[in-house]
Amino acid sequence: MMAREDIARLIPHQGAMCLWEEVIEWDGEHVRLHSHGHRDPAHPLRHGGRLHAVHLCEYGAQAMAVHGGLLAQAAGEPVRPGMLVSLRGVELMIDRIDQLAGALEVEARCLIADATGSQYQFAIQHRGVEIARGRAAVLYR
Repeated sequence: MMAREDIARLIPHQGAMCLWEEVIEWDGEHVRLHSHGHRDPAHPLRHGGRLHAVHLCEYGAQAMAVHGGLLAQAAGEPVRPGMLVSLRGVELMIDRIDQLAGALEVEARCLIADATGSQYQFAIQHRGVEIARGRAAVLYR
């Protein structure tokens, strides 16, 4: 397993904006991560004291970045910065996530990747129940 400090070395998001706290497992095609930070009253994406489910898209995108960073690290290459360029097929099954007790878990699976970018699908669960899913695309700089 990999802790938050190690995750932060792989992605551009730092401090409280590094949303994932633990890599559970990963391989060349997918990554699974855990986070408890959605309950933090100081969460940087909270607005009006609430953390809306739409922010699960950011959780999904960061899972992609973690996977890309893990792949680069394993290959002995530098982590490539990227820009999120699209979200597709996003489904949110709840309205808010700040009231969910227990960890969030994501599985992000690479659908396609090349030197210019990648596309992933992600599914986020809470206590074994899917609360969000979608696809996201990133172009590398």
